[in-house]
Amino acid sequence: MIKNLRWAAPAAALLVVIFTAAAPAQARERSARAYTFPLAAAVSALPVAAEVREGYQRTSFKHWNAGQDPTDGCNTRAEVLLSEAVDPPEILPGCKLSGGRWWSYYDSKWITSASALDVDHMVPLAEAWDSGASQWTAARREAYANDLDAPTSLVAVSAASNRSKADQDPAEWLPPTVEVTCRYVSEWVGTKLRWGLTADATELEALDQLAEACPGTTVTYEPAD
Repeated sequence: MIKNLRWAAPAAALLVVIFTAAAPAQARERSARAYTFPLAAAVSALPVAAEVREGYQRTSFKHWNAGQDPTDGCNTRAEVLLSEAVDPPEILPGCKLSGGRWWSYYDSKWITSASALDVDHMVPLAEAWDSGASQWTAARREAYANDLDAPTSLVAVSAASNRSKADQDPAEWLPPTVEVTCRYVSEWVGTKLRWGLTADATELEALDQLAEACPGTTVTYEPAD
């Protein structure tokens, strides 16, 4: 599947232009600590190591916590949904969301119910554990699982697409909407670089092939504190 993505060379540059134009506010908010590289260079910057799943429990990553404003009654999941809503939902008592509309970019679907959405960790918790988070403190794992400081760390998508992805890396799963492949890979690599996570040999080979298919794509990330 990955090797057939050579189609992306002409499409990728257009995709990057569209994606960049869609998020000017995010770009302006990036601090001086943010780095931007061509995708191929970003992939080559990933540290390489074998994955180790031993000891993983989802509960090792405390989520969802109280979010950026602990006084508003909305947890991290709700804050992501509010941030990404195309048409804002009504906020009811207890931060229950009513109405609203979201675009699930993985599978190009409009979602009109918050309950039909999952907030996906761009790099899944299990993959993060395998790639270095097993050595982190509990506090750092909680920060990772609730990362609202990078707009690509957490993404609201259809529950079906998120559950199809599960804990797979780009060697095993890519969004069913082929046109967003370059964006997805950029966000994956950016998240790994932000948190200093490793890639195993199979994942790195896939990312190299995908980067070749996405020559106009860049990766921007800010190292996590």
